Amino acid sequence: MGCISPLFFLSARVPMQFRVKFRELTACKRKTWLSWSLQRCCSSDTSLSSSDHLSSGLERYKDLQKYFRRRLKDAYHRFSNIPDYSVVSGHHHLYFTEEDGIYRMDKKQSHLEPEQVLNLRQISGELEKTGLENNKRKQRFQWTVQRIRLSPRERHLAASLKCTHTEELRCVVVWLERRRFLPLDPQHVTLTLEKVFSFEWATDEVLFYTTLEGLRSSAVFRLDLTSSGSRITSVFEEMQPDVFVEVALTRDRQILTINCNSRTSSEVLLSDIATSNLEPFVVQPRQLNLLYYVEHWRSRLIILANTGLGQEYQVVQAPVSEPSMDSWVSLFAPEPGTTIKDMDVVGDHCVLVARTPVSELALIVVPLIHPKNTYIVQLPSWACAIKTKKPGLADQQNMLEFLISSPVHPPVPYCLHPENGLLLSGTGDGSSPENQADYITTRLEACSQDGTFVPVTLFHTVPVEHLRQAPLLVHVYGAYGRDLNMEFYPEKKVMLEQGWALAYCHVRGGGERGLSWHRQACVGGKQRGVEDLQACLHHLFSLGVSSPSLTALTACSAGAVPVGALCNRHPLLMRAVTLQAPFLDVLGTIEDHSLPLTLEDRDEWGDPVGNPEHRHIITSYCPLHNITPQHYPSMLLTAYSGDNVVPLAGILKYTEQLKKAVHTHFSMKPKSECKPAPNIALNIQPGANHLGPEDFELMLEEEALELAFLYMELGLDPPRPQRKRRR
Repeated sequence: MGCISPLFFLSARVPMQFRVKFRELTACKRKTWLSWSLQRCCSSDTSLSSSDHLSSGLERYKDLQKYFRRRLKDAYHRFSNIPDYSVVSGHHHLYFTEEDGIYRMDKKQSHLEPEQVLNLRQISGELEKTGLENNKRKQRFQWTVQRIRLSPRERHLAASLKCTHTEELRCVVVWLERRRFLPLDPQHVTLTLEKVFSFEWATDEVLFYTTLEGLRSSAVFRLDLTSSGSRITSVFEEMQPDVFVEVALTRDRQILTINCNSRTSSEVLLSDIATSNLEPFVVQPRQLNLLYYVEHWRSRLIILANTGLGQEYQVVQAPVSEPSMDSWVSLFAPEPGTTIKDMDVVGDHCVLVARTPVSELALIVVPLIHPKNTYIVQLPSWACAIKTKKPGLADQQNMLEFLISSPVHPPVPYCLHPENGLLLSGTGDGSSPENQADYITTRLEACSQDGTFVPVTLFHTVPVEHLRQAPLLVHVYGAYGRDLNMEFYPEKKVMLEQGWALAYCHVRGGGERGLSWHRQACVGGKQRGVEDLQACLHHLFSLGVSSPSLTALTACSAGAVPVGALCNRHPLLMRAVTLQAPFLDVLGTIEDHSLPLTLEDRDEWGDPVGNPEHRHIITSYCPLHNITPQHYPSMLLTAYSGDNVVPLAGILKYTEQLKKAVHTHFSMKPKSECKPAPNIALNIQPGANHLGPEDFELMLEEEALELAFLYMELGLDPPRPQRKRRR
């Protein structure tokens, strides 16, 4: 699967992803980020220090927060056994992670105790000693496993680790073959590589990897393991500052790809592992507005490229010996309204993840020998997110395993056999017992100001006509061509069980309806995302779904832009807002060349320094620069002191100016006309990065606070504790 570049995770203001490791509630898996100092985030002209705001306006929610913390913890335990594809299959062993390291089980002797391969506590102890020496103060260091890769014949294991305190990245290589009758030594690490982001084995002795410097990955290295030691050589270096580089293997493990992606172009280099020559060669040189991703089948390349109608994705093929664009031949182009989201080559079939014109997920199977026999596999109508399994060394290559889920439906495992279209689910009926018929998924369309129909996904437990008195939580993102995150969250399941309606507005700027959906709301089109969100709210209210006094909006990162802009224009459309790591000072951030993402973000937001028109457009909608004295909704803003993606200074400025505007508005009103003033609450989490706290307990505290805030600000009665029935 190559459609989604890590560029969007590491150098975009992307929404938080649900990464809780359900088997161990003490660990929370999130994408890796490197933090920078609070001093760099906060500009000197900000009169509010972080210490002034760590609990600003939060005290009133504490009692209810404690209640929701217990409810959420119970919910996480309830869903503690859902599948997550964290087990890696080798030829002889199954590998899995625990809190203290990596273990393996013998496939033929599963009755034996698991054998430890890597001891994380030993690594943590070594770093702690170094930290004590360097910092002269006691700190607790803990390493977590990010990903595992096995060499082709299972001789070596490479694992990427992240330090939870320092955000340091590290890759360790462990020799798996042991002397006869002697166990593995989990304390022994063959080799340690620093700052490694992506890595793949080409052979049992050759590992390709990229490193992460700040938020940039631009170099590829080759590690050769020899009988006398090891050797590291430089393979490739990307000179364009806005290009992110990663290495990956094709599904059949025959080709290693070096993927060099920016927001507007792609360039892929290949290294043929099946031959002794590993020297990489270019598929198609970089070309503006050309995006492509490569898979391998027999002696041909299967390429997903935006060369289709309207610059949307289609599937093409080319010989490995002549890979350039001149040799590309079309294999499959989707019907208008159908959007390709991802691609896999499974056996002799190309399997595409697609979104249909009615916004449902489906699989499109293209037989590579007879492409005209293409067929569609329908997925359950509740499916909103899909995660495919990367096959292990011993896994079958002629079937596709994947998980489907929704924000309120735990992941369900499925298996597709493309040769006959057989689709099997892990539960037999495509659902989990406790989710059968206990909620409704309704897909709607709202007509925006320019006549464009915007998809809305609504989750509810009673018919739409009975939702007038239901509290409504509206989710939005709309940036960087990324779909709104719709993976499973226990928190959303709890809300649904308490009678909430949950709406997901797929506004322009995201990728739900293809690349053009994103292009329509870039730079000069950013206003469209705000208009789309407004149209979605009006449409929901017109259908009888809730009302403004019972409605709250929630967004993460860049999703705060349409929410903040709508609050400035139509603050009475909602009662409360929760924002996490919110991007609120678009103008100040994009015009600051010292920040790490300014160059890349010009393709998304524009260039306010070099283009006066862009500056005017950004100023017209920027949430910070359009605050005015009026009755705003109550807001809970959650920020992270270690966030190197969204500067904390902008959040502090926004909070200060918003409080001043609210105070000015109410000071001008006669007391007899004054309604209760909204609460503007700021919660700064110390040390956490852009994706929030990794510690499970801290994450629970944050989610519980959000629920307590929503209940109090919407004037809802606290949910009654469920009594256990007596037998």
